[in-house]
Amino acid sequence: MASSLKNRGIGSDRDLVRLLNIKLIYHEPDVLEFKRGQEIFAKYPDAQRIEVPSHWNIPELHGNEGSVDDWNRIKHTVLVLGVKKSLTARPNTRSSDFVAPSHANGCAMACAYCYVARRKGYANPITTFVNIEKITRYIQRHAAKQGLKTEPNQADPDCWVYDIGENSDCSVDTAICDNVKDLIHLFRDIPNAKASFATKRVNRNLLDYDPQGKTRIRFSLMPAAIAQVVDVRTSAVGDRIAAINDFVEAGYEVHLNFSPVIFYENWLEEYEALFKELDDVLSPAAKAQLKCEIIFLTHNEQLHDVNMNWHPQAEAMLWRPELQEAKISETGGRNVRYRRGLKGTWVEQFCGLLQQTLPYCTIRYAF
Repeated sequence: MASSLKNRGIGSDRDLVRLLNIKLIYHEPDVLEFKRGQEIFAKYPDAQRIEVPSHWNIPELHGNEGSVDDWNRIKHTVLVLGVKKSLTARPNTRSSDFVAPSHANGCAMACAYCYVARRKGYANPITTFVNIEKITRYIQRHAAKQGLKTEPNQADPDCWVYDIGENSDCSVDTAICDNVKDLIHLFRDIPNAKASFATKRVNRNLLDYDPQGKTRIRFSLMPAAIAQVVDVRTSAVGDRIAAINDFVEAGYEVHLNFSPVIFYENWLEEYEALFKELDDVLSPAAKAQLKCEIIFLTHNEQLHDVNMNWHPQAEAMLWRPELQEAKISETGGRNVRYRRGLKGTWVEQFCGLLQQTLPYCTIRYAF
């Protein structure tokens, strides 16, 4: 099943070591009271440890403008351990019914458009929460309160869908500990719910988790040429496409996440080539269950300023004032998006091309 990935070295343990080589662990005082915290410390016995009052309060990382110069080194070598205090399942109306309490936030990858980076300041390595048992118990209780899903919606016709990776990439989080495995196994046993997460990393270890159809992976895709600029430290787009059949065979529901869609010269021609590559590669089983999300780029002025200090080449594609307008986010943040008249036309063109090239791929939503 996983041999095609294994033979190519994609998602191997060696591949993840290149992405993560933990040398420094910031941790809250009570992390060692939890089994998961003990396991992680045992995994990185040589890492320097620095106790901090809160995973949100690390001056060396958060708000430290000088850390921009070490953006990728920090993501490669630093880990933060904390205890998740507030547990809520936030209602969602797009990719899922609910956003589950985070088991982690931050990322070892460094996509230039990622909104998570601006939430914790200038550096945002992985933060792992060690009280996973409390998190899983909360999700189990929350799902039980929902009862059966009696009316289908765009998230899923039968199950309540919980996004378990809104603030991190679960495929990378598995390199730190078994939080993701615990969550995938949890949803196997919840009759009315399933897990979901988007990823830009191929991790073959997930193929052995036996999700039994109760976890949806959304592989994020864009044309390879632009991904090479803005998808920093991620798996190559061709490798993500090549992995889809294996994940379907392993028992995952696999959708596509065309996000963010970035406007640039010849963008539609390159997306057409991407769609044709998908059509050539996907198995009949993968095509039969295929759905997608389409999300055009939203950017942020603060993130733009950060990116200009470490990746101005990406900003030349992402920051296009002549094409963009101000947008206030649901949380009150000041963002920019493509101007309304332009964006509407582009969304229509994108959806039309997709439906023409991949008629079996249901568009769950597009904006």
